[in-house]
Amino acid sequence: MNTDVLVVGAGPTGLALGVDLARRGVDALVLERADALFPGSRGKGFQPRTMEVFDDLGVLDALHAVGGTYPVGMVWRDGERVGEHQMFDPTVRPSADSPYNRTWMVPQWRTQEILAARLAELGGEVAFGQEVAGLDQDADGVTAHLSSGGTVRARYLVAADGGRSAVRRALGIGMTGETVDPKPTLVADVRITGLDRDNWHIFPPTDDIGILTLCPLAGTEDFQLIAQFLDEGAVVDLGPDAIRKVVADRTHLAAEDVTEVRWATDFRPRAALADRFRAGRVFIAGDAAHVHSPAGGQGLNTSVQDAYNLGWKLGTVLAGHAPAALLDSYEEERRPIAEQMIELSTDVHHGKVQRGGATRQMGLGYRESSLTVEARAAVAEGAVRAGDRAPDGRVGGVRLFDAFRGPHWTLLALGADAPGNVGAAVRVVRGDAHGAYGAGLFVVRPDGYVGWAGDTPEGLDGYLGRFGLAG
Repeated sequence: MNTDVLVVGAGPTGLALGVDLARRGVDALVLERADALFPGSRGKGFQPRTMEVFDDLGVLDALHAVGGTYPVGMVWRDGERVGEHQMFDPTVRPSADSPYNRTWMVPQWRTQEILAARLAELGGEVAFGQEVAGLDQDADGVTAHLSSGGTVRARYLVAADGGRSAVRRALGIGMTGETVDPKPTLVADVRITGLDRDNWHIFPPTDDIGILTLCPLAGTEDFQLIAQFLDEGAVVDLGPDAIRKVVADRTHLAAEDVTEVRWATDFRPRAALADRFRAGRVFIAGDAAHVHSPAGGQGLNTSVQDAYNLGWKLGTVLAGHAPAALLDSYEEERRPIAEQMIELSTDVHHGKVQRGGATRQMGLGYRESSLTVEARAAVAEGAVRAGDRAPDGRVGGVRLFDAFRGPHWTLLALGADAPGNVGAAVRVVRGDAHGAYGAGLFVVRPDGYVGWAGDTPEGLDGYLGRFGLAG
């Protein structure tokens, strides 16, 4: 079997990449070693920047339809409600330039269903029950050897096969990190009677037992149970009766109030970063490249944005519009972001910082990237610079996110004259100076970041030419 891109792993990272490649007309195949999509709620929170990514990928409406905002935390003690706890800053509201500026909850299993449906809609597919047992590379591509005995030949391979990535290990790429907390943690999706769904219920730790929380999962009848064990050597029993006992021991609920255990796992929070994100024609993304404590809600979000960064670059190179050297910018741009988000997650876990502006990921960007050119003589304090996320808004009657949506590039001419020789592959939006942008010319990349900014068109044609876009 031959394909342009082989994506290993049908989690959120692999499926998002599959969607992005499919809408670009790239021949790609997603492999998943399991027989079905992951069944648990694990990564349930999307930061605002990731919701913007999902807007572009065409799945935002579906995610809005089945998800919801996070409820206020309710602290319990001895069967009594003793206080509320705000998980997120309640003053944060959507705005004209940040329309999805709240954390949105969708259980991971449902997110994967939505992404898989979008992939199928675009003509892509997931091959289940297929595990990569080894791979070989040469100057022209990668040959993946499957445990079933078959092979897949691809021009590029992307490993999105999780924190224990078999592909990363086969490549000999190490991960540097630490155990964030040696105490084991139980995570389970359960159904419960006798507990309202209006709050995220928190049962604080004591000297003898760890914290337990029960979060109602938006759009479902389930709660996500999280329970920490204080004994570092504890072996967590994932059986339904054992989970019922944990709930009965730590809350005012009875064991029989847990009517169903739908999925369960255990883990010890750790943080680790791959030494490299690329080896030849193989890239690693998502948990295969970086592992986070779940406390900051950064792991899944950073992973989806890995895919979003890599997708347009693979599409550009495979179409012959740019040299293969463009792919070097994937590690250049994403590894520092992953390192930053790992540090943030760890600090949230240890209580050093609170969930806030940084966790929403709206301020992340690529100002230092080799793909970024800031050509203006002066930029006002707080204004959008080359390398920054391109905000939403309305210009000349056009909503900017509507203009950005799709696999193309966009040129914003705001209070400045747009050149007449821009290629057909670049969408042009003209209008007055606007909001955080101010006045000038702004080239917005397919992943929603400003790649080039200038006062005049000088240098614009050369920049677009780097990506085969010059008129």
